[in-house]
Amino acid sequence: QVQLVESGGGLVQTGDSLRLACAASGRTLSSYVVGWFRQAPGKEREYVAVISWRGRSTLYGDAVKGRATASRDDAKNTVTLEINSLKPEDTAVYYCAAASSWSPRANAYIYWGQGTQVTVSS
Repeated sequence: QVQLVESGGGLVQTGDSLRLACAASGRTLSSYVVGWFRQAPGKEREYVAVISWRGRSTLYGDAVKGRATASRDDAKNTVTLEINSLKPEDTAVYYCAAASSWSPRANAYIYWGQGTQVTVSS
C-alpha cells in the first residue's frame, strides 16, 4: 500500500507559478510511475504529467506542455509538479497517483491522493 498526500494548491492569479508536492508513505515511491491528473468541475479527469521511475522520462498533457515540469526525489519519497504561466482554465483539483506501468491513462493508476485544489483567478 502507498498513501499519497498532495500539497501546494491554493488561490493564485493568472500568470503566477505554482509548485505542487506529492508525499508518499507506506511503500517506497521509487517502485512506481507517478502521474499528475486534474479534474475541473463538470469535466473529465485529465492527465497533466507522468514521470517514470527515477525520473528518466516525463510526459505532459497538451494543456500544460511547455509550462509544466515534473520531478521526483525518491530519497524523500516525493514528486513535485511545477506549472508556470497559470491560466484560469488550469483551475481544478490536482491529484497525484502511482502506477506499476508507464501510462497517461487514469485507469492504470493504483494509488491516488485526495487531491489539492488549485484556483487561478483572472
